[in-house]
Amino acid sequence: MNHAHVKLIERFYKAFDNGDGQAMAACYTPDVHFSDPVFKDLHGERAGAMWRMLTEGPGDVRVELLEHEADDTTGSAHWKAHYNFSETGRPVVNDIRATFVFKDDLIAEHHDDFNFYAWSRQALGATGLLLGWTPIVKGTVQKKAAGLLAKYTATSGNAK
Repeated sequence: MNHAHVKLIERFYKAFDNGDGQAMAACYTPDVHFSDPVFKDLHGERAGAMWRMLTEGPGDVRVELLEHEADDTTGSAHWKAHYNFSETGRPVVNDIRATFVFKDDLIAEHHDDFNFYAWSRQALGATGLLLGWTPIVKGTVQKKAAGLLAKYTATSGNAK
């Protein structure tokens, strides 16, 4: 166990629970790689900008860090996010597994995995229930999220 990396994971999720995207971004290396089922491939400053965008958005997020561990090079976390999806106002509890790779005592790679169909049923209601398992819905959500991030970074100067 690497206590510094364990503390880094704790700091990252505490910042998320506090709505502090800047503190979350500070846990990343400048060339970090992030991916999840919605934001598929973010590098560098765009990953930090995503967290700033999400924490500056409307509504509150409550984050539970359920389990986590880390060694000298890798780590993992099981966490839940509780929030209302801004587009529909529907309540969501997203159950997420994260994996990390560390470099220079910061997060160099961060990959979140969650059941997109379970998320879409909560966030999108009937559309998610009926079509959330299809590539069409997933692709639409990914495209919309990418567009929101592009607009956010263009207007805030937070990433290229």
